[in-house]
Amino acid sequence: MITPDNAQMDPQGLNRVEELFNQQIETGVHPGAALAVYRHGLPVLDLYGGLADQESGQPIADNTMFVLYSSTKAITSSCLHILWERGKFDWDDTVASYWPGFAQNGKEDVTIRQVMTHQSGFPDTPSHMTWERWHDWDAVVDAMEQIPLDYKPGRVIAYHPRNFGWVVGELVHRIDSRPIDQFVREEITTPLAIKEFHLGIDSSMEDRVSKLHAMEDCDRTSQVNIYNRPEVHTAVLPAGGGIATARGLARFYAMMAGGGTLDGVTTLKSDTVAEVTKLQSEGLDHSLARIVKRSLGLTLGDPRSAAPGNEDIRTFGHAGSGTSVGWANPDSGLAFAYITNGFRAETTNTPRLAAISQAVLDAAI
Repeated sequence: MITPDNAQMDPQGLNRVEELFNQQIETGVHPGAALAVYRHGLPVLDLYGGLADQESGQPIADNTMFVLYSSTKAITSSCLHILWERGKFDWDDTVASYWPGFAQNGKEDVTIRQVMTHQSGFPDTPSHMTWERWHDWDAVVDAMEQIPLDYKPGRVIAYHPRNFGWVVGELVHRIDSRPIDQFVREEITTPLAIKEFHLGIDSSMEDRVSKLHAMEDCDRTSQVNIYNRPEVHTAVLPAGGGIATARGLARFYAMMAGGGTLDGVTTLKSDTVAEVTKLQSEGLDHSLARIVKRSLGLTLGDPRSAAPGNEDIRTFGHAGSGTSVGWANPDSGLAFAYITNGFRAETTNTPRLAAISQAVLDAAI
């Protein structure tokens, strides 16, 4: 591990991060967690602890992976960032210009920019697309072609929890010809030496995946049960089914914080990172019932990325429902991932993630 001095981090501040990390586990905020921090491309913290499975007593190990929920969306979005940089499409192109079947049921004018900013108008997962069908990409494509609009595209901000990933995934396939899981491996994780991020794991890895636990205030127990299923872990779910370690997710954000380059490997040009992290939409999200700021696939100044009042629009990233957050800030050079296995309502989830995020910010010299 790099010394704090080399990365311009206060050792006492890093100790405070570790104390808070351990305290949250010891006081039962969640059974287990993992946390990783990079600064200026250097790894400065890699923490893990607690239990992967409360029932069996299995501990979190250094190679334990977690379900990311929507923290997955940051890496999924980067697939289109890469293809845009290569001139394969423009943000204001329609989805249907690359995927003709998508034009059905009034969606002919939906643009890629609208998809990336959750303004495309079809936020709700089709009722027939239950977890049993998530392995069937043909069924996914058909569902997205048939889905009708709830809102006129571009008029309403409404978070698309699953449909976002399915549309982005098929766009990557149509534009590039590679399935999105292959694209992620070949263009992002392998070049960056990220060994622990997967869109669909091999079944042999299942024993490394932490169990999700519904905490006492969990408001979506059914989602916890679904995402604990091994069949879901092996499915390609670009919106919310990533399986990773905190160090793997933080390494991705270290690349983004470094303007698209990490350890001499360039994934994106610095101008591209600057463009895709600019504010694109701001306002009331009708799905989440709160004010949001978004760039192209990323959230800006998320309340889980700092203490209340300290949110910075230059901090970009994505959080995962009830459990996790990852972010980067190019001004400070910080990159951060915190993944827990205790699903909480946002009234208690946001404060625990924000507290750790703020402790990391405070440790930067």
